[in-house]
Amino acid sequence: MPLSFDTDEQLAMRLADEIDTNGFAKLKEAVTEADLQQLRTWTDQQAQKHQGEYFAYHGEAMLADSLLAGYWADPKFKLLLARLYRHAAQREPQSDRIFPVLRCVQGNIGKRESNAFHYDASLVTALIPVFIPTEGEERGDLMLFPNIRRVRSWVLFNVIEKALLQNKLTRGWIIKGMQRNWLKPYVLRLEPGNVYFFWGYRTLHANKVCSPGLKRATALFHFGDPHTGSLATRLILKINQGRARRMSNKAGNQPPASTQS
Repeated sequence: MPLSFDTDEQLAMRLADEIDTNGFAKLKEAVTEADLQQLRTWTDQQAQKHQGEYFAYHGEAMLADSLLAGYWADPKFKLLLARLYRHAAQREPQSDRIFPVLRCVQGNIGKRESNAFHYDASLVTALIPVFIPTEGEERGDLMLFPNIRRVRSWVLFNVIEKALLQNKLTRGWIIKGMQRNWLKPYVLRLEPGNVYFFWGYRTLHANKVCSPGLKRATALFHFGDPHTGSLATRLILKINQGRARRMSNKAGNQPPASTQS
């Protein structure tokens, strides 16, 4: 079943204005309860395979037998993301491809994969919460430093910028800055059933630490790489996918019980 929303131009403009102003926008109750339960059942099955540890599935092939395939193939969803891209980039997208990811933060590896601040390769990021913990202090809330950079004209500048920020040393400084209240990201509590949008390319973001006994799962849909076709973009994508496979192949304790909230 496709996502539930209108397809008029005004919706895209409202969402784009909210992202520009607040750093994110959301479509309330765009995922039906039936779809949400189906996504949770499928995600639980994958969690069992990974024995309660972190995993991330990148790309259509890894997610083809999930309900998410119907979302990324939906012409209405593609049209909405294309309109958002036009607003943000002031040009037409070079492709209407939506790149899907399912990311499940759980176990000890999931804790280590938290606070991993990064920029997305795509300009538009849509996020669907599947499992979101509601109790405890370490729930894996989404942190955003919204819209802190522009779309770079040169792909090399983008690569250098990502390399300087997306490493253990810099991330450690960011975390220390947050602990001392020098840096204050916007913390977003995600609610299943909604769809969230932000400029992933322009926004430095990460999830907070999630307790090993909890499960946090989100589906991500990436649209509109401003540097589509560049060798650097292809290499970064290949590296990210390889790392995701390595992390997903690590196993630990038994998976947490299904979280229905």
